[in-house]
Amino acid sequence: MMKRLLALLGIGRGAHTPAASEFHRPYAEWHVNFLYNLLFCDDIALFKNENKTKEEGLWSVLLADKPDLNVLQGIAEDEANEGRVRALAFNRLRASGQNVPPKRLLGVIVEVALQEGLDVMAAFAEGGVRYLNHSGKAAIFEGRGNPVEALAKELVAVAQPIVNQIGPWDAKRLPPPKPGNVRMTFLASDGLYFGEGPFVVLQKDPMGGPVLEKTTQLLQRAVEAGLK
Repeated sequence: MMKRLLALLGIGRGAHTPAASEFHRPYAEWHVNFLYNLLFCDDIALFKNENKTKEEGLWSVLLADKPDLNVLQGIAEDEANEGRVRALAFNRLRASGQNVPPKRLLGVIVEVALQEGLDVMAAFAEGGVRYLNHSGKAAIFEGRGNPVEALAKELVAVAQPIVNQIGPWDAKRLPPPKPGNVRMTFLASDGLYFGEGPFVVLQKDPMGGPVLEKTTQLLQRAVEAGLK
């Protein structure tokens, strides 16, 4: 069973810097595609566009042409920061030739390819959540005490054993999965890890199954909270 999971998930070969990513367009509306591509934190230019009015605080360091590496290190290590923020900081450190600790999981992105379109659930280490429905609707939960914080952290925790077993992807991020497949992307300190396979296969796997189960719980809670 373990070998089968690693065959599905263990496809990385230890990259040290993120490969340039393409802007994928699985949704009809541009702003939803923008939100989708932001999830993976592998294109700093997108964040410069999103945060172009933020000229102070950590964003001024993250988006600087030549960031202060010591300050960048502090941002990356601070567990109070958003998982996405920390991932960007670690990415910039690696791109500058700095060593970073491996396998610190900062976010989990689960993509389910349906005939109707792509459903995406993303949970980050600090408890933030972003859900993109195949219809193009989106739900975003941020800040301490948000209604899905605990489940988001639980999802990251149950995914850590997978990251411990595999290595980071060393090529450009792939387009969204084909219908019938599920892709799990793991946003870590040393890059993007991911695995993909048929839903029924991953659901029965001892490591992939808990991730899908927790993702389903998170989805249900996010929908309930959104309705309220």
